[in-house]
Amino acid sequence: MKSTLLGALAAAILTAAAFAQSSEVGQRAENQQDRIAQGVKSGQLTAGETANLEKKDAAINQEVRADRTLNGGKLTAAERAQVNQQQNKVSGQIYNDKHNAPTQHYGNNEVDARRENQQDRIANGIASGKLNAAQTARLEKGEAAINHEVHTDRSSNGGKLTPGERKTVNQQQNVASNKIYRAKH
Repeated sequence: MKSTLLGALAAAILTAAAFAQSSEVGQRAENQQDRIAQGVKSGQLTAGETANLEKKDAAINQEVRADRTLNGGKLTAAERAQVNQQQNKVSGQIYNDKHNAPTQHYGNNEVDARRENQQDRIANGIASGKLNAAQTARLEKGEAAINHEVHTDRSSNGGKLTPGERKTVNQQQNVASNKIYRAKH
């Protein structure tokens, strides 16, 4: 009777440990996604910073999936330690990027208001779980390219966009908007 009870207790402890292991890594990844989404929404993270963070997060997630596939759905202690170290590094970069000088400022014109709206849509997709890290990285890379083009155009035109440049940016934002929609749905 005692050996059966001890065996059942040992199995329950192992199951709980495996659950804690998988939920700890997953919960940490989810928390970091929430921090990134908050940084996007508040403007503390630029599109380029967000794309970089999401690219790194996607690589960690891919590594975890591959390791679990090779180990019957579990991570070894060494793999957990390695993932924890990688997540610590990304966590520090999230903090640094949110607290550095570059921020995403939006003006009160149509181009900037639309850019802010699309950043909010991406942030909401991250927070709701509809966008994974890889999708977010691709979307933010596109947003960063548009932002860079707008900055360059404004620099060469005394801080303003010409009507032709506004039309081009609007078309690019239409494409980006459709990509956001498709990624979320």
